Amino acid sequence: MEAAKVKNRGIILMNLGSPDSTEVKDVARYLNEFLMDERVIDYPWLFRKILINGIIVPRRAPKSAEAYKTIWTKEGSPLINITKQQARLLEAQMGEPVEISMRYGSPSPKEAFDNLLKRNPDITEVVAVPLYPHYAMSSYETAVEQARLIYQTNRYPFKLRFVPAFYNDEKYIEAFCNSIAPYLQQPHDHILFSYHGIPARHLKKTDVTGHCLAKNFECCNQPSIAHKTCYRHQVFETTRLVAERLNLPKDKYSLSFQSRLGGGWLEPFTDIRLQEMPKEGIKNLIIVSPAFVSDCLETLEELEERGKEEFIGAGGEKYQFVPCMNTNPTWIDAIEHLVNKDVK
Repeated sequence: MEAAKVKNRGIILMNLGSPDSTEVKDVARYLNEFLMDERVIDYPWLFRKILINGIIVPRRAPKSAEAYKTIWTKEGSPLINITKQQARLLEAQMGEPVEISMRYGSPSPKEAFDNLLKRNPDITEVVAVPLYPHYAMSSYETAVEQARLIYQTNRYPFKLRFVPAFYNDEKYIEAFCNSIAPYLQQPHDHILFSYHGIPARHLKKTDVTGHCLAKNFECCNQPSIAHKTCYRHQVFETTRLVAERLNLPKDKYSLSFQSRLGGGWLEPFTDIRLQEMPKEGIKNLIIVSPAFVSDCLETLEELEERGKEEFIGAGGEKYQFVPCMNTNPTWIDAIEHLVNKDVK
C-alpha cells in the first residue's frame, strides 16, 4: 500500500516484552516486573509483593526459562525480533521513522521516544500503536498508561496519540483472515479461536455501566457503551467477524481462553478444551490465536508445542497451529491503515 509521508511524524509499535535471555535470573527479573504491575495482578501492593517474590517467581522462573529455551532463536526473543521486523517493513512502506517499545523489559517507551527525537528533532507528533487488538487492563491499558506517564514526566515537545483497540477494524479482520485462509483449505473437523485469558473481575474494573458479569455474560451480546473496554465482548466480536468473512459454519468453530494464572479467569479454558475435544469426535483441529499479532511464548510454546501434546495425548489425530500474522504484507498494510485512520 502506498501512502503519503506525513511530515515530522514518528510511529511506535508497542508490544508486551521479553526476558533479555533464557537465563533464570533474567526470566525472574522479567516476571517480577510483569507480575508486579497492578493492572496484571490487581491485589494490594504488599500482598502482591509477598505473593510474587515469595511464591510465584521462585517457582515459575525456572519453568519459564525452560519454556523460553524451546522457542529462543539465534536472534533472541521471537516477539522482539518479529516486532523489529514489523517496524522495519512499516518504515520502508510509509517513509516515516518507526521505533518499538515494550511494556516490560527493553526497549522502553522512553528509549523509543528519545530515538525518534534523535532521528528527527523537529518531530511534532508520535502515533503509538499498542499491538493488542482487544482492550484489557492487563495488556492494552497498562501499555498505554505507562507510555503516557513517561511522556508526561519527560515533557516531550511532540503530541502523542494512541491507536485504539482494533478488534473490529476491517483491515485487521482482513489481514487475520488472509493469514489463516490457506490453512482452512486442508481437511479439518473444527477451528478453535484461542484468546489470552484474563481474570473475570478485570471486566468489572473496566466497565463504566455496572452491568458486567450479569446475566451469565449475556450483556456481551447486547449493545452497550461498555463494549469499548470489554475484553470478552471484543473477542466474541472478532470471532464473529472472522467467521462471517470466511463463511465458517457455526458448528465448526468455537473460542476459548489460554494462559490462566489462578482461579476466576474467563472460561472455557483452552487446555481443558484440547483434552475434551477428541472425546467429542473432534480429531482434526486447527487452532488460531487472534489476540496475538506476533508469535511469542504463548503461541509458540503454549499452543504450538504444549497444545499439540495435550490434544494428541487426549486422542486427537491431527493438530494444526496457525502462526500469527507476524510480517504478513496485509498485516503491515493494516498497521499503516490504523496509524492513518484518524488523520483528516
